[in-house]
Amino acid sequence: MTRIVGVYNADGSILGEFNFAIGKAIGRRDCGLCDLTHGWNPFGKPSWRNACSVSSVEIELVHRNELTSDQNEVAGDLPAVITLLDGTWRKLMSGDEISSFKGNGSGFLAEIERLVSEL
Repeated sequence: MTRIVGVYNADGSILGEFNFAIGKAIGRRDCGLCDLTHGWNPFGKPSWRNACSVSSVEIELVHRNELTSDQNEVAGDLPAVITLLDGTWRKLMSGDEISSFKGNGSGFLAEIERLVSEL
């Protein structure tokens, strides 16, 4: 099984989430992956949960402060989707690519599946 990791452009702590929410509210922070998976709902968007329930893609979602140095180096600008292939991390999707799915979790997961199949 290929390991797939989606990386949020936010820190995974109460303070990190608070800072991100304030920054988003005033237009200084953005994360297309956050928008896709949960938006303002801390429990996740129902559309995202539904997309995950019917997809074969297993994606681990992490915050930027939870990355290893190798993952961080490959991810670059965040958000990003990275994968571990033959012991090496590789970038699958950039923030712009993620943002292009605008609430289409099924399409996002299908694209990840397509990209992984081409590796």
